[in-house]
Amino acid sequence: MELAYYSDYAVRLVNTEEPARGKDTLTSVEAVRDLFGGNQSAARRTTDADVTRFRSVRARLRSVFEAADADDETLAVDLLNSLLLEFPVSPQISGHDFRDDDGRPLWHMHLADHPSNATAGYAAIAAMGLAFHLTEYGVDRLGLCEAAPCRNAYLDTSTNRSRRYCSDRCATRANVAAYRARKRLEADRAESTGRADDSAQPTTASGERRPELRGR
Repeated sequence: MELAYYSDYAVRLVNTEEPARGKDTLTSVEAVRDLFGGNQSAARRTTDADVTRFRSVRARLRSVFEAADADDETLAVDLLNSLLLEFPVSPQISGHDFRDDDGRPLWHMHLADHPSNATAGYAAIAAMGLAFHLTEYGVDRLGLCEAAPCRNAYLDTSTNRSRRYCSDRCATRANVAAYRARKRLEADRAESTGRADDSAQPTTASGERRPELRGR
């Protein structure tokens, strides 16, 4: 398993809130446990106190994405380093659930956390995963959706670094909005041109339009 895989932990947590829409789904112990996915042993450690602690970590992780989105590479790294210092992990070699043709474990790196609470465990894995993703692919691979008012976090894994939206739905919505905006602009320009043509026609002293002269 690639260590950058754990960066998805950060994305899942950040996207439990949509500030521009006033939405926040991180409101209960059950919501926090859902973030752990298949790691049910870690999820079971969650208590009511973790709801507030998770929100605090979420704000700090969003700040990393915001700095990256603003092309402030140094700030993004500094913010992430502060999380790594506060929530350390111990990389370990693991071989569970995988076997090669010879019946031996297929060894891979695993992030082992030793947390005092569920928040510390989740934050450690999320921060380390995000750090591996940043150093492996570049800080510009961390983004915030451009389909306002979404602003969900995403990790750009495209080959040409072209991703701008968190999902196909947001991409479609943004493209439709841009198309409609172009059509409105074209209509406004056409209307403005029509008014200009009308005002350019000669008028009599009384302001009436002069009849067009026709050849005899």
